[in-house]
Amino acid sequence: MQVEVCIQNQINQSSKDKLTNLNLYPAGIYPQTWKNWFKTWLKYLQPHIPPAPSYELGVLLTSDKEIQFLNANYRFQNKPTDVLAFATLEVKCPKSEDMLNSMPLSLGDIIISVETAQRQAQNQEHLLLTELAWLATHGLLHLLGWDHHDEYTLQIMFHQQVALLNKVGITIDFDPL
Repeated sequence: MQVEVCIQNQINQSSKDKLTNLNLYPAGIYPQTWKNWFKTWLKYLQPHIPPAPSYELGVLLTSDKEIQFLNANYRFQNKPTDVLAFATLEVKCPKSEDMLNSMPLSLGDIIISVETAQRQAQNQEHLLLTELAWLATHGLLHLLGWDHHDEYTLQIMFHQQVALLNKVGITIDFDPL
């Protein structure tokens, strides 16, 4: 399975100063690591996702200010959030069989506030790497059509995130709400 992940880091210098040990690659997560994670996760989820010869998605690492702007404009909630997901699978457009067999299936984009992730990691007493991976799994599940309209579906989604993290060797203390 081919997976193309485009990582963009929009953390500006003033935001970087607020975060501990943050460089171009937050928590030491390099582009190849993100790619390996998503490839593993998609392989694990394969029976439940649209078949394609390859997949592509974007990950944008940004600040609270930037994610608040997106949250206000697209979800009408004028406050920062930890992760947003913009799925392209929701868009219905005609696709030929040749197109489906030759082009990567674009899943969409995941936007993560590294500032919020840092705070949440500290509050949960785990590494920033763990929090970023947790948020990435949450965003990926949203790209694939998962949602949480109530406490029950949220718990199901959280349990799936734990399973995905375990697939890449990350353990997290999951305490249901």
